[in-house]
Amino acid sequence: MKIMKYFTKEVRIGLVGIVSLCVLIYGINYLKGIHLFKPSIYFYVKYENINGLTKSSPVYADGYQVGIVRDIFYDYKRPGNVTVEIDLDKEMQIPRGSYADLEVAMLGDVKMNIILSDGQLGVHTIGDTIPGKFNNGLMGSINSLMPKIESLIPKLDTILTSIQAITGNEEIPEIITNVKYSTANLQALTSNLNRFAQNDLPLLTQKLSTIGDNFTEVSNNLKNIDYAATVSKVDATLNNVKMLTEKLNSKENSLGLLLNDTQLYYNLNNTAENAANLLGDFKNSPKRYVHFSLFGKKDK
Repeated sequence: MKIMKYFTKEVRIGLVGIVSLCVLIYGINYLKGIHLFKPSIYFYVKYENINGLTKSSPVYADGYQVGIVRDIFYDYKRPGNVTVEIDLDKEMQIPRGSYADLEVAMLGDVKMNIILSDGQLGVHTIGDTIPGKFNNGLMGSINSLMPKIESLIPKLDTILTSIQAITGNEEIPEIITNVKYSTANLQALTSNLNRFAQNDLPLLTQKLSTIGDNFTEVSNNLKNIDYAATVSKVDATLNNVKMLTEKLNSKENSLGLLLNDTQLYYNLNNTAENAANLLGDFKNSPKRYVHFSLFGKKDK
């Protein structure tokens, strides 16, 4: 009865309010990913630019959420330095040489991802500072490409204008018709080549094979020729020609005298010239050499 005496209506309302406030605080932290009754460890990460990272943002390692961002501190004495406090699961160990990478997602969300090293240098102790790096990700790549895309816009406009001019050209239908005819001709040529490959090419190959066999037979016959005897006969023939040439150049025979005696040449030339003069005189004065009469010779 004495205990109930202290639990007045006002006390009970106060206790309900306190419990409700505790549940509200726990619920809000739970929704933020903060587990008040779950043991955790903390580390610090230093950045020059966090690009919109907020408290309660998730922290990942190998794609798995291992903690959250507990708090963010800006160093007003040294502008450009931001310290991020992160809470990680108690079982999480960060090897030395690891770093925390900030990556900007497609929609602009910032995600912290701890890139773990191989662990050969040991592990960080609770409260250590981990190096931080900033990665623009896909959005950074897009931002770096924007100036190039802007420089390409005038060229694209020119290309589109050229395409529009080409498509509006009245000669395009004629060109398409010519291309159609050319395609038909190429198709006919391909058909002829296929026919040639199927019908004529085997016959041609057979004839070439026959010619090759004939060349082989001729080559075998050439191998059987007595080249020494042939060369000997050719040498004898050349010797005979040499002897004949020497005799023609010599004055010891009639043919050699005829070819090499200058006096004989002059005599024959004079004889031919005298014969020509005699024939000319005979042609001009035939009566000097020939006398005849139809009525007989007159007496003097």
